[in-house]
Amino acid sequence: MRKTALVIMAAGIGSRFGGGIKQLTPVGPGGEIIMDYSIHDALDAGFDRIVFIIRRELERDFKEIIGSRIEKIASVDYVYQELEALPSGYAVPEGRKKPWGTGHAVLMVKDVVKEPFLVINADDYYGREGFRKIHDYMVNEMDPDADVYDMCMSGFILENTLSENGSVSRGVCRVSENGDLEDVTETYGIEWKDGALVAADASGNPVQVEPWQHVSMNMWGLPPGFLCELADRFPEFLDGDARINPKAEYMLPQVIDDLVKNGKARVKVLETRDRWFGVTYQEDRAAVEASIRRLIAEGVYRERLYE
Repeated sequence: MRKTALVIMAAGIGSRFGGGIKQLTPVGPGGEIIMDYSIHDALDAGFDRIVFIIRRELERDFKEIIGSRIEKIASVDYVYQELEALPSGYAVPEGRKKPWGTGHAVLMVKDVVKEPFLVINADDYYGREGFRKIHDYMVNEMDPDADVYDMCMSGFILENTLSENGSVSRGVCRVSENGDLEDVTETYGIEWKDGALVAADASGNPVQVEPWQHVSMNMWGLPPGFLCELADRFPEFLDGDARINPKAEYMLPQVIDDLVKNGKARVKVLETRDRWFGVTYQEDRAAVEASIRRLIAEGVYRERLYE
C-alpha cells in the first residue's frame, strides 16, 4: 500500500489567543491537546507518519507536551519554520516579524516528505471523516506523477466551521458539478449577525456567503511533487508581494487556487459533515473542552486517548 504522511502546521504565533501558545493548550480530560485528536484520527485512518512544522524556540515545550508522547506510537519528524529560511540570495527585510505564511510552512518539509501527504492546522479539530476520505483518496485514486497535480481537500460546510466568540476567516470554495474545486477565495470577518451571515473581502468590502457553501480549513491532500512547485514560486512572491507589503504572506490556498485556474492542478473536494472547532480565541477553550467531553460521552474517543 502507498505510504502517506500527516503534516501538521504548528508554528503559528497565536496572537488572537492572547499571546499564549494556543497549539499546546490542554482541552482533553487527560491533558490532551487538539493535535492529539487529529493524530489519533489520522493514524486510525491509516497514515504512516507524522511531520510537525514548529518554531525552533518552541521545540523544548513542544516535545515535552506532545512530541515525546507521539514518538512512542508513530514515526515522527520535525522541521522548523523560521523567517531566515529563504532561498539563496534573499534576506529577511528590515522590520519583518510576521511569519511568511502557510505556503512557506509547508515548503519546510520539502527535504523530508517524499510521499503523498495531508496538511492540517495544529489548532483545528477536523473530525474523523476528513482523515479517512483523504487517506483513501491518496492511496486508491491519487496519481502522484500526473502532469496536472492531482490533489484533494476536505470540503467543510461553512456553518459547521464558525466560532461563537468572534469572526473567522475561511477559504470559500466554488465547486464544479463533478466535485472538483474551481476556485477558493479567502474571506474574512465571517460570523452570524442578526440572524444572517456577514463576511468581507480582503479590502473590507461586504461579500455574500451562504451557510451551505464549502470552505477550506487548510486540510489538503497533496502529491510530493507539489513541494517543488512551492519552492519554484516562492522567489516570485519575495520579489513581488513581499516587497510591496511587509506583512504579505505566501499562502498555500492562493498557490493552489492559481494552479487550478491555470489548469496545472485538479483538486477533488471530499465533503465532510463533521463539525469544526478550534481555539482561535481564549473564550473558545471552554467550548472546545465541552465538545471533547461530548465526543467522549458518545463513544468517539476514550477518556484517556492513548490508553
